[in-house]
Amino acid sequence: MANLRAIRKRVGSVKSTQQITKAMKMVSAAKLKRAQDAIIAARPYARKMREVVQALAARVGEDAHPLLAARETKKLALLVVTTDRGLCGGFNSNLLRATYRFLAANREKYEEIAVFVVGRKAREFLRRRGISLRKEYLNVLGSLSYAHAATLSENLVGGFLAGDFDEVQVVFNEFRSAISQVVRFERLFPISLDQGGGGGAVSGVDFLYEPSQKEILATLLPKYVETQIFRVLLESVAGEHGARMSAMDSATNNAVDMIARLTLQMNRARQATITKELMEIIGGAEALKG
Repeated sequence: MANLRAIRKRVGSVKSTQQITKAMKMVSAAKLKRAQDAIIAARPYARKMREVVQALAARVGEDAHPLLAARETKKLALLVVTTDRGLCGGFNSNLLRATYRFLAANREKYEEIAVFVVGRKAREFLRRRGISLRKEYLNVLGSLSYAHAATLSENLVGGFLAGDFDEVQVVFNEFRSAISQVVRFERLFPISLDQGGGGGAVSGVDFLYEPSQKEILATLLPKYVETQIFRVLLESVAGEHGARMSAMDSATNNAVDMIARLTLQMNRARQATITKELMEIIGGAEALKG
């Protein structure tokens, strides 16, 4: 009976876990729809902003603004975007393993790598491995707004202009679908001049600028960086909810299978107990007859 009670207790525990994972799946599915709509709406704007900025940068040249000036890359800033919570499958672990490999492979290439992290998972992972962090941003993806991207952009651009680093890259999970997120490394700035999206730079056609080129670039380029960072954060939000929904769906299905196996095991244990009791009764009756 002790074994039977233990099995019943375990069945109850698995059923409770199943209820939690099912609820988390439903919550993530609801949040995923909103996050997916947001990133689908943001991508065309971010893509067109990139094309406009790169076309303009190709016309004016790298001397027109510090964010266009390519330097010898001795100091790198790496922005690592993860979540604050777990239970989302390999969403964080895949990205963090790729980040750690990148840091290990490029340790000799750069004099310094300044690591900026978004999310508790990146902070905990990198701290455990003795990697110092320049700045941490927590509780961002859970209540994401454009102000978060503006703050990140201000800190990164400010450090670049001050000469603290010569290049800024970001590593994040690009959202493909609810079951597919791809780890991506992208350079934020200095802005590349050889990927212009417009044909004007190639044909030599230029524009009249009102106000001046410098004033336009001084306003446009920081806004471009904010837009790209905001897109990265939106990609991560959608990817997190998709990964969590998929992980919780798998966990719920595993719980169903486990309950079925434990129920079968419990029925067999109960049948064995009943059979044993019957044998004892029959044996006692036969002993009285003899």
